[in-house]
Amino acid sequence: MFDAPPKKLVEVSGLKMHFPIHAGLLQRRVGEVRAVDDVSFDIFEGETLGLVGESGCGKSTCGRAILRLYDITAGSIRIDGEEIGQTSQHALRPRRPKMQMVFQDPQASLNPRMSVARIIGEPLDEHTDLSRPQKLERIYELMDAVGLNRNFANRYPHEFSGGQRQRIGIARALALNPKFIVCDEPIAALDVSIQAQVVNLLEDLQDRFGLTYLFISHDLSMVRHIADRVAVMYLGKVAELAPRDALYATPLHPYTQALLSAVPEPDPSIENRRTHIILTGDVPSPANPPQGCNFCTRCPKVMEMCHHLDPVMREVQPGHFVACHLHDPEHAKTAGQTAAPEATKSIQQGD
Repeated sequence: MFDAPPKKLVEVSGLKMHFPIHAGLLQRRVGEVRAVDDVSFDIFEGETLGLVGESGCGKSTCGRAILRLYDITAGSIRIDGEEIGQTSQHALRPRRPKMQMVFQDPQASLNPRMSVARIIGEPLDEHTDLSRPQKLERIYELMDAVGLNRNFANRYPHEFSGGQRQRIGIARALALNPKFIVCDEPIAALDVSIQAQVVNLLEDLQDRFGLTYLFISHDLSMVRHIADRVAVMYLGKVAELAPRDALYATPLHPYTQALLSAVPEPDPSIENRRTHIILTGDVPSPANPPQGCNFCTRCPKVMEMCHHLDPVMREVQPGHFVACHLHDPEHAKTAGQTAAPEATKSIQQGD
């Protein structure tokens, strides 16, 4: 008896999110910011896909676009088999309960004039016909699920700590029994001592309710803890996508290698022997990305073709995808022959 293959809950194909740039007296369109530029990946039911990258790489915009908080420029988005990429906002309304979001800043995402009970109960008011006692009972169930005292139901957000406010946001996201939740850097605004508690809560809720997460973060250590697979973004595109252990053990894209080399090792004896890859230069503007590979201006292994040809995302190992000419079979023989080591330098920790 063979196990059934995992079901694809979220399917993203060719997603683009471009924001227009207007200038001049008549505010004519003079360009566009390519915040998300041709991103494709799948998320399987019950798994957590980590989405990582530098600030400004487009990961948060990607998460919001998948939930159609923006009207996307191009691409296809399927959630639980339903195409929502070009669906109108009005038609999306009945589909909203199955897809929710936990925002980065709990202080900014909670209405300061609403009590906890009203914040958590607002989705129930909008999408259900429950009676007042039923809503109150559901609110109490959600508060119990996220570890909030029921006696706090009539308090306001400013009366809570950052971690407690994030729990309120999680409870609100769970109110309508969603299948898919985008966690947009849910621990970035929290104290380090509270971050592990919130991540453990998310894992417990996933096991209890069978949730599927897109976990957006720049904290590579936390992503390693919670994610099943990891996608690495750079300047609006996915550079590498792989199972967590494979990506952290053998990163294939030069950007992923540089990103992981910056993660400190807890053991000092190992940390002192590690070679850190220091990238030079600034990240190009998404309004004017370089021709060819987005990473060619900072890559330590750049070749001539990288300045002209945009690499194709290809599967180089089972489940391990990378967009890099170094792993293109047609150019494998020339890889490294025209590398430009001056684009980066390596330093030995402790030298």
